[in-house]
Amino acid sequence: MALREVESPAQLKEAEFALACRLIAQYAGIKLSPHKRYMVYNRLVRRLRARSMTDFGEYLDLVQTDVTGEREAFVNALTTNLTAFFREPHHFDMLADRAKRHKETEKRPMRIWSSACSTGEEAWSIAMTLRESGCDAQIVASDIDTDALEKAASGVYLADRIADLPATKLRAHFLKGTGDNEGWVTVRPELRGLVKFTQLNLQSPHWPTMEPWDAIFCRNVAIYFDREAQKKLLERFVQVLRPGSFLAVGHAESFPATIRAFRGCGRTAYEYMP
Repeated sequence: MALREVESPAQLKEAEFALACRLIAQYAGIKLSPHKRYMVYNRLVRRLRARSMTDFGEYLDLVQTDVTGEREAFVNALTTNLTAFFREPHHFDMLADRAKRHKETEKRPMRIWSSACSTGEEAWSIAMTLRESGCDAQIVASDIDTDALEKAASGVYLADRIADLPATKLRAHFLKGTGDNEGWVTVRPELRGLVKFTQLNLQSPHWPTMEPWDAIFCRNVAIYFDREAQKKLLERFVQVLRPGSFLAVGHAESFPATIRAFRGCGRTAYEYMP
């Protein structure tokens, strides 16, 4: 019996790339530059194969009609999830200092929002920092990518992901897998009670009701927004930050400096002083 050869997806035409860029901007607020065309092709071609499709135009029609839930998969495919435990460690040093002061002066948990948590390394790093400081904490971690959130909430990672952490942190915060799970680690139960994971699009017109935050981590996501979207995001952060709280942004981001209420308080960190 002859086997039918699987047809390869067609090239991503200029008009199709432009449409994909418009859709991801509409759904997630992410603005893609023209040089991202190869990246978009590589990521979306996997979705075409998963759908047994060969035409990008047909696929993008499916995304827009969303009759099969493909829109979420489209957003997940084009979301960048580069992260690491204790990435940009100066932010966690600052958080530790503030957590110790909070413990001494406040009679409530310190509230931290990891607003683009990706696969969870940032949120768990926040939890480790607060646990080491002995400060009661309420941590919420959100992301637009539901696949990344599922991994984040599982708290399970390849051991290579934590290989560079000090031995004291490894012993205090992780359990090593054995048998079939050798080569994997999971965060300890003591951390799990500190973090709540939830799906949230930062560009959504409506956010759930929030109590004020003592710190917001919004790192390496607003760089994909245009200036107007960044400004609107900051204005919304102002509504949910406590006076004296701080906002941590990515190493290549300085957008909080555009609003007077934020003043620099460290490397890529801004204190909210209304």
